[in-house]
Amino acid sequence: MLNFSLENKIALITGASRGIGEAIALTLAEYGAKCILVSRKIEGLQTVVEKIKQKGAEAEAVSCHVGYVEKIKNLFNHIRKKYGGLHILINNAATNPYFGEMINADEGAWDKTIEVNLKGPFFIIQQAAKLMETSGGGAIVNTASIAGMRPGPMQGIYSITKAGLITMTKAYAKELASKNIRVNALLPGLTETKFSEALIKTDWIYQQAIEHIPLKRHAHPSEMAGAVLYLVSDAASYTTGACIVCDGGALA
Repeated sequence: MLNFSLENKIALITGASRGIGEAIALTLAEYGAKCILVSRKIEGLQTVVEKIKQKGAEAEAVSCHVGYVEKIKNLFNHIRKKYGGLHILINNAATNPYFGEMINADEGAWDKTIEVNLKGPFFIIQQAAKLMETSGGGAIVNTASIAGMRPGPMQGIYSITKAGLITMTKAYAKELASKNIRVNALLPGLTETKFSEALIKTDWIYQQAIEHIPLKRHAHPSEMAGAVLYLVSDAASYTTGACIVCDGGALA
């Protein structure tokens, strides 16, 4: 029997207030993990915490802007003091403030996207790995995107950051393997989230996207959670440096 149980595991999920992050948090909690939910604004996390508690699982909401290293350090100081260790990290927080041609993008859009989508995950993994090492190892999943492999229309900067996150995943996987820490990436295709609203609601882009998706539809956030559960469980004990694509066949 494959073991998907996460009993007695401490899991940190960033960007957990909605969408893919919320779906992952609910699933990990359902399989036994104690979840630390992180977002820039704590208000949005409370609903998710309540959903988890209603199922008899444990969860806590913590506010943290993942683009600031000092705030990341404060977050991990809290985890270290309260939980004493960490077993699972889901780097899901992301932003996509600019939708348009790259030649018209300003410096602010570039800086914000890099700050949240690349700088944040890099330093969060840095802190998480040190804590996981004291816990005997762990599993990290970075939420990248198929845009990191094939840039999406009007999403150039976002696509660049996701390509960087894929490479970061592989680099950290090699470096942390000796510490019994596995690092993998989830590459969602078109999924119904706040960030994809512009794509789904822009008819010509949506129709163009659907034409290239063999399943002929976009995904629901819950359809991403199964892949993540596999990656963080003992069922994936020999899987590291992998990119799991969940895109309805778009890259096929």
